[in-house]
Amino acid sequence: MRRGGDANRNHNADQKPESHVDHVSFCRMLATVDALLSLSLLEAVRNVDTPADAFEAEYVDELRNKRLGLSDTIYSQIRRHTEAVRRNRRIPQDEAIALAKLIGRRPDAEAIFRAAGKYLARESYHTISPVTRKMMRLLPAAMARPIAFKRAKKITARYLNATVRRVGNFLLLEVPRSVTLDTAPNGIGCVYYESTVKELLRMLIGSIGSVEHVRCASRGEGTCEWRADWRTFDRAAGLE
Repeated sequence: MRRGGDANRNHNADQKPESHVDHVSFCRMLATVDALLSLSLLEAVRNVDTPADAFEAEYVDELRNKRLGLSDTIYSQIRRHTEAVRRNRRIPQDEAIALAKLIGRRPDAEAIFRAAGKYLARESYHTISPVTRKMMRLLPAAMARPIAFKRAKKITARYLNATVRRVGNFLLLEVPRSVTLDTAPNGIGCVYYESTVKELLRMLIGSIGSVEHVRCASRGEGTCEWRADWRTFDRAAGLE
């Protein structure tokens, strides 16, 4: 009996509290990001730098030396991250931060971050089954919103390392460690998350409400938070 008691005590001593294990797992997750996040930044740079008219297209070879998005480096990174997305792999968050800093030095950084946020939202939206996407559009708002909320939580947790919760008639997105924090002057990098959540809600239920950056880590307010108003919507929004 004593040996059994000693064995049980040793077994219990080896077990770590569940909360500790969850915390360690959470910290490990924050050290990496889904490859789609980095891919969204890369694709946005390429799209912004791609010639918009036939005249510029004639000088593409010359532009490759002047525009980052047309460089061989960006193309090779896009291929690598596309493969990582296909294999559901995660990458070091520091790698994504370095890319965001590179974008943050550009005069058109805000446009790129907004485009990247929309890209991430649209690509992640299409991971939802077509049946569920259709249900969220056809069901009454009282039934569609709980489904949309569940999907938004899942998508933001996976692709943004974020949490979403309901506060009254609003959704609150919290990002413990922002990839774009302080990567550009005047908090421009923060528009990446604003753009993502706004486009995601538009795709999910046609939300056309505003998204406000209510807390920012760069202002010493802890984590970054965005408040989304999803009370107003347009059934046609996000279907174009």
